[in-house]
Amino acid sequence: MPTVGIDGPFRFVVYPRELPFEPPHLHVWMGNEEVCRIELNGGTYMDEPPPGRWRAILEAYRKHAGLIRQEWDRIHRR
Repeated sequence: MPTVGIDGPFRFVVYPRELPFEPPHLHVWMGNEEVCRIELNGGTYMDEPPPGRWRAILEAYRKHAGLIRQEWDRIHRR
């Protein structure tokens, strides 16, 4: 599971083998725990983020959104 970005306590991960019906998305980790997923086409949450982290996660994701999408496309050959 390649890490495609790190910002503060958040690590953004793309899994190379996802279910074909799922939209492009990434997994957000804090420490050793996956805390939520973000859909890449709209930049919206697919799962509820941890309390008090909603804004911080999205701000961190937006800083790296372009590179994250490029890496997602490369990993999934799209």
